[in-house]
Amino acid sequence: MPRPLSRTRSNSDPEQVRAFTIECARTCSDMKCSDVKVLDVQGLSQVSDYIVVASGTSSRQMKSVAQALEDLGKERGEPPYRTNRDSGGTWVVADFVDVVIHLFEPEQRFYYDIEALWKTGARVEWRRPEELERAARTAATDADVDADAEDASPEA
Repeated sequence: MPRPLSRTRSNSDPEQVRAFTIECARTCSDMKCSDVKVLDVQGLSQVSDYIVVASGTSSRQMKSVAQALEDLGKERGEPPYRTNRDSGGTWVVADFVDVVIHLFEPEQRFYYDIEALWKTGARVEWRRPEELERAARTAATDADVDADAEDASPEA
């Protein structure tokens, strides 16, 4: 069995890195990115501890989100090591060393499938408690509607 990879460059506090990662994911969501995922790749990657992947709606929106993430990093003493965009504006990467954030237009996200590349990384829950409650209520309501629709459908 291969031994886990270890990172030797980071001297950051693991709890602060995790908190920063979660705040980055929340920022993406607050700025209307969809399908935000956080993967814990500690022991799997020599490059970072966490990867955030989100879908944007346009090049302009993703650029704004990347700027907000850069500002957040600077405020928290975690300035980005590097931020880069592809020439078409369909993929933005913000590299904070411990955390790498990928913002994609949906088609590009599907094409590169970063989540599959790191599928063994643990998913990290990033949503605020009130968002989790709202999501649970919505899921329960949707299930009730589906059940009502099945009950109302005529039998063949």
